[in-house]
Amino acid sequence: MATRRQGREWALQLLFQADMNPGLDLDMSIPKFWRQQYTCKVEEAEKRDAELPQSTKPVEDRVAPPKIREFTEKLVRGVLGHLEEIDDKLVAYTQNWPLHRMGSVERNVLRLAFYELLYCSDVPPAVVLNEAIDLAKYFSNTDSGRFVNGILDRLNKELQKER
Repeated sequence: MATRRQGREWALQLLFQADMNPGLDLDMSIPKFWRQQYTCKVEEAEKRDAELPQSTKPVEDRVAPPKIREFTEKLVRGVLGHLEEIDDKLVAYTQNWPLHRMGSVERNVLRLAFYELLYCSDVPPAVVLNEAIDLAKYFSNTDSGRFVNGILDRLNKELQKER
């Protein structure tokens, strides 16, 4: 069963894809992404010599429940819809680290977390920080987790003062 954590992983993958392919058409790439995820799921089942249950559901629903897909797509569209503001804020919190010098994983993990901290009041800040640190460690390395933690901690403290 897919979770919000998995949704964030997928959102990061889509953001990474958009970052590497400026001008990417989300309306075409998101459905393609879900089909690719389903193909991976089938291949994993074949490796385990297992069969996926037969289903008449759309491919997207076989990868993740609609709520998780909607969550994933909300994050991606939200980040990209506020990209300029997020990047401006991000640059202000990453002293001596211009965006182009940051690793793509770290840059997109931070964008995702900044979006959630700034625009998603339904997610506790501690959850956002924890998830972002875990994503950075998983898709990059431990040092990335520390880098992300330092920046997000600074932003979170500033936001707490404002509230």
